[in-house]
Amino acid sequence: MVAVRARRSPFWRYTAFQVPGWVLAGAAGWWLHGALDLPIWAAAGILVFWIVKDMALYPLLRTAYEVNEAPPVERLIGARGVPVETLAPSGYVRIGNELWQAETADAERIERDAPVEVVGARGLRLSVRPAAKTDRAPD
Repeated sequence: MVAVRARRSPFWRYTAFQVPGWVLAGAAGWWLHGALDLPIWAAAGILVFWIVKDMALYPLLRTAYEVNEAPPVERLIGARGVPVETLAPSGYVRIGNELWQAETADAERIERDAPVEVVGARGLRLSVRPAAKTDRAPD
């Protein structure tokens, strides 16, 4: 039986990174109240505004705070690309805007510009196979 790890919400991680900004906003409000006689409600409003702003931005920034425990190269499994040279059985593959060292999964020859799919990774070298013919463009 394989244990499945519960996926943690990035909310608390995002919130922890916002606390220093809240402290600075509160300190700025307190300073403005003391130094410039800003009304206390306006000083508190600065802090409240800052917290509301951060919570309003959370949905847009949530994915940046997600923790993905898989190594970055393993996140490419399933991605599609094209060889920039003939893979016989190794060479370079373009995935998106990046070049990766790759070798064919079955030690077969894959021609340049033929669509390939990443099926594995060993270190920083990808294992690829010819991609199934679809209408989808390479990633």
